[in-house]
Amino acid sequence: EFRLVHKDVIDTILRRFRASEREPLYSELTKAQKAEQKKKERNKTMFFSSAYFQDHWSYRKCTDTCRFMLDENRHDFICGFPWQLAVEEDLLRMEDVSDQMAESDFTEIKWAMEMDAIFWGAGDGSFFDYSSISKNRQIKYPMLPLELSKKLANDKRVAIQQKQNGEVRILSADIALMSSKKNNNDATAIFINQMMPSKSGRYMCNIVYCDAMEGLHTDDQALRIRRLYDEYQCDYIVLDCQGVGLGVFDALARDIVDPETGEIYPALSCCNDSTMADRCTVPGAEKVIWSIKASSALNSDCAVLLREGFRSGRIRLLMTEYDADELLSEISSFTKLREPEKLQLKMPYIHTTLLIDEL
Repeated sequence: EFRLVHKDVIDTILRRFRASEREPLYSELTKAQKAEQKKKERNKTMFFSSAYFQDHWSYRKCTDTCRFMLDENRHDFICGFPWQLAVEEDLLRMEDVSDQMAESDFTEIKWAMEMDAIFWGAGDGSFFDYSSISKNRQIKYPMLPLELSKKLANDKRVAIQQKQNGEVRILSADIALMSSKKNNNDATAIFINQMMPSKSGRYMCNIVYCDAMEGLHTDDQALRIRRLYDEYQCDYIVLDCQGVGLGVFDALARDIVDPETGEIYPALSCCNDSTMADRCTVPGAEKVIWSIKASSALNSDCAVLLREGFRSGRIRLLMTEYDADELLSEISSFTKLREPEKLQLKMPYIHTTLLIDEL
């Protein structure tokens, strides 16, 4: 897996071993023959790996090699071996392929890189440039809600941090109600944005937690959002109030009783739309919900500003799920968990990759 090795290690250390060419001691050859033989024994460097993300140095190495292969004066060569070759050579059964694709944690992105030999990135003509987004995957650890962080003994690297002076936290939710087994675009997506102020008065946005819910009823989704809002000490909720999202808003606009703890969460009201605020009939309800009712103009403005945020480096995301294996393993309690629990802890990283793919 050469992509796991730092490029500087390959260039400054490993490639130095090519300095001395092989010189077989064929005693039956004359000096002239030995010299000729030496010319034929030039050292080679071979790289083997699964594919990875297009912004990684291994992709540039592959594209360079492909370009060199077209030069008749060079002897470079590159090829990919997708999973279909293993099936053709009876090294892999189609039944095993089908089983893997049917698993709940199957992701198209990981499959493309590991099994299709395809580097993953944006297609031509994308509004969002893949490299400008991917370079912002710099956050090592997510801020996990208590139900997850306690699996790691509430290690300070993954626990919810105390807010700093000037910090603003926003919970945003795009609402859906139906299960993905029958519908498309049907998972409710939740993001926690930790906004840190700079000296210039602008904010650095850190997307420290991502989650998705499928098939939950309106009241259950509102309860989940309300729990996270309090747990992360959020300042605002940005809520999709178009269509099915309106029901979640109405649930949040009333007092909510947590059936597990008996805790009562006070009603919340809208801060940017007086009509939506009027739907909340609880006197004195805190106005913290920012109602989003998408229009073509709003969608365009959001997309342009989001792209600029990535390009300027003011929006940071969690690192890849491949990095997560190494990072979380540094927490001693992680290695003692069962595989399903480890997957739970890696899901924020995976959701981040899916977010980039969606963009």
